[in-house]
This record gives sequence, structure tokens and C-alpha cells, in this order.
Amino acid sequence: MSKVKYYYDSETLSYRKIEPKKGKNFALVTLFVLGVITMSFVLALLYLNIPNVETPKEKAYKRELENMQFQFELLNKRMEDVVGVLENVEERDNTIYRLYFEANPIPEEQRKSGFGGVNRYKDLEGFQNSEIITKTAKNLDQLSKRLIIQSKSLDEIANLAKNKEALLASIPAIQPVKNDDLKRMASGFGMRMHPFYKYRKMHNGMDFSAPLNTEVFATGNATVVKAQRSSGFGNLIILDHGFGYETYYAHLSDFNVKPGQKVKRGEVIGFVGNSGLSTAPHLHYEVHKNGEVVNPINFYHGDLTAEEYDIMLNQSALENQSLD
Repeated sequence: MSKVKYYYDSETLSYRKIEPKKGKNFALVTLFVLGVITMSFVLALLYLNIPNVETPKEKAYKRELENMQFQFELLNKRMEDVVGVLENVEERDNTIYRLYFEANPIPEEQRKSGFGGVNRYKDLEGFQNSEIITKTAKNLDQLSKRLIIQSKSLDEIANLAKNKEALLASIPAIQPVKNDDLKRMASGFGMRMHPFYKYRKMHNGMDFSAPLNTEVFATGNATVVKAQRSSGFGNLIILDHGFGYETYYAHLSDFNVKPGQKVKRGEVIGFVGNSGLSTAPHLHYEVHKNGEVVNPINFYHGDLTAEEYDIMLNQSALENQSLD
């Protein structure tokens, strides 16, 4: 409550109450309001022009933004590490896996190609940190695409490996008879003197001397195509190994299989004999690839040491008289 003021009136010889002037009060109020407005304006100018002046909420937003920027940079660094590992896998894929399975390498341009067409990152532009966000999105997209390409490549390699495994099990790889004494190899592949016609004639296989009824083995996994008597070959077995390979086993004394039967490498399919055009008990063995005869000497890697192979190679190279 404001104090009441008085003044002494000399005419009436008494004290009179001082009444406040209305105009003066209004002026004071107006002056106060203008002062407040002016001070607010000055403070606003100072706030806007003094650097590093932030409200607590702004400071919290700034800390959150800096943390997000740091996380994006960390994410890019982790993606770079993943790309380094992926590049190592891609290199091995091209230079080892695909080379081994005779598949064409995937070009680097195909692995690292970008995305054509419209701008995929348009919605990420126009912001304070658009550059790092766009970079992260591009890196992630490219990494995803390279992973998809590599995944498909490994799927292809897996299928090729299955076929390769079947090929390795089926391809002729051992001798058709146990041959402890390599001198028993009677005649090799090539031009030889025919025992009946007495002139040099192409000998399409190898002759293995062995006692009558010695076991004869399938040289790879196969299906029996033929197991019957033939005019020149006598008792003949033909095995289809798949992948273009066939093997012939001639002059047998008897069969241990029948047509259509599945056999495994090392399984007994027949017995050494002297049937057909033959001068002594032996096995005539041939390997065919895509319908063409090939030298069987190239297909004994499964059961011969390097030294034994050299002996066999020298024996087969001798141009002597064949047994059939």
C-alpha cells in the first residue's frame, strides 16, 4: 500500500492531501513499458550476436546430433572393414574356386557397379549432414549388392563342387587288375604288331597279363552298359562313367555284373580270361572320352606312386606284339 502524502496550506492553515496527477501516472507506466520492450530488444540482439550462446535444449540437440554423426562415421569404418574381408573372399573366389571348377571369373566392374536410373538418395539431400548420411547409404547399398553377387557365385561353386565330386568318383583312376609286378603289363597304347594279322595295327588299349580268373575291377563309379560276348573282344564289359567317359574290359572268362547295374570304383565286375581273339590269358582295357579312344596310361593316378607310374609308362611305350 502506497504512502499518502500531505502538504501545508498557508491560507487555510491546515494540511491537505496531495492528489496524484493522472497524466503523470500514465507517463510513468508508458515509460516503464517502453523500457521493458527496449531492454528485451537489446537482450535479443545480444543473444543473437554473441557466439556459443545456447539454451539447454539446444545443447542437448547438439550433443545428440554430434553423437549421431559419430555413429555414422563409425558405421562407415565398420563397413570398410567388411568390404576388406569381402574383397579377400572375392579374390579367392575368382583366382581359386572359380578357376578350379573351370568357371569364368566375375569381372570387377560387375561386382562394384553402382545403381543406374533415378537418384536413389534424393530424399537424403538438403540437410546439414546429408553428405555423410548419403555416403553411408551408398556404401551400404553397394556392400549389399556385392554380397548378393558373391552369394550367388558361391551357390554356383557349390553346384559345380557337387558335379566335381561326382566326376572325381566316376573318372577312371585305378588299374583294372591288381598288378603287383608291373612287368605283367604286356602291351601299351599305340601302333603294335597284331598277333593274328601280323602287321602293325593301332592298339586302342592296354593289355594286362594275369592268371586265368584273376579279378577285374571297375576303375570308377559307373553303370554297366554291356556285359556279353563280342566277336573280337570275347566276353566284354562296357561301363558308362558319365561325363563322356566309358571303359572297356575284354577277353573275360566270366561276368560278375549285368547290364543296368550300378558299380563303384574297385568293385569286381569280371574275371581275366582268354576269350575272343586272344593269344593268352589277359585283360584288354580301353578308355574312351566323348567317343574317342584315349591312352589309359593317363588314368592310373589313383593307385600308383610316381616311381611305379614311371615304370608303367616305360613299359607301355615299348612297341611289341599285342595279345589281341
